[in-house]
Amino acid sequence: MVSKITRREFLKILGGTGLAFFLPRWLTWPQVLTSSSGSTIDDLIVAEGKNPQATTLAAISAFGGMEKIVHPGEIVLIKPNIAWDRTPEQAANTNPEVVAALVKSCLAAGAKKVKVFERTINYAPMTYEKSGIAAAARKAGAEISFFDQERCREVKIPRGKALSSWPLCEEILEADRVINVPIAKVHSLTTLTLGIKNVLGMVGGNRSILHYPIHQNLADLNSVIKIDLTVMDATRIMISNGPQGGSLEDVVWKGQIIVSRDRVAVDAYTTTLFGLEPRDIEYISLAHEMGLGEMDLQKIKIKKVRVETAKTLVFYHA
Repeated sequence: MVSKITRREFLKILGGTGLAFFLPRWLTWPQVLTSSSGSTIDDLIVAEGKNPQATTLAAISAFGGMEKIVHPGEIVLIKPNIAWDRTPEQAANTNPEVVAALVKSCLAAGAKKVKVFERTINYAPMTYEKSGIAAAARKAGAEISFFDQERCREVKIPRGKALSSWPLCEEILEADRVINVPIAKVHSLTTLTLGIKNVLGMVGGNRSILHYPIHQNLADLNSVIKIDLTVMDATRIMISNGPQGGSLEDVVWKGQIIVSRDRVAVDAYTTTLFGLEPRDIEYISLAHEMGLGEMDLQKIKIKKVRVETAKTLVFYHA
């Protein structure tokens, strides 16, 4: 079944009339077509379009609006991948337009504060700026937070099979809501780096220790890190030389945003964009076995959204 989403429904993306102020008057309203299959519950949203902001907003709307996750007065932590000294076109970091759209959606839902945070690989001030995320997040109304080893606390991992405890960043522990915003990429150690692996930017300590056995360590960490929503940036995906890349030849355009409360389901679906299956990525299987989410795509209702715009959606007014 295919149906159009109404202007009123699309405004829910913006949290009502407040955020509509940021849309330019010349905007031609996007046509959003939806279709769904699977069980009776909407478990996973897959939105596709040419504009990352419009696609992200449409995905959140199809999910039911950010108010399903964020409540008035809450502090929200948005955790993109900002690890590398790379431009948005190189697809080593989360698309800044996706981050901006999520910041505005959280504020429109009533968030008291939105913080954007990552434990980077390259020098943090450099990666935040070159990725475009610092500028986009600030303009959208978020605070930027850098990693500080002194602001990490040891947390027990009761269900851990490889880890009994590990220090986690206070930004994660103190937030009322955490939104994980990975970018889909290949990785030399884990084949793919997706949402479950993106939590490595939320921990303290010596991360090199976590590389062996990395798959079980990732599953263990995810058992204690609360993620309220996963938003996969699959607009540009890195298909070779990951996770850092560097050449535009490493990147292909997919134009997709994948959203769910179920972190395992998001990663499971994303494997298909690389011609793989969920079981090909060990940490997905291990997280599923630990009860952290569903990896069987036949058991997941997938709602697909296609965003068609006559003109480019610009999030900020002139």
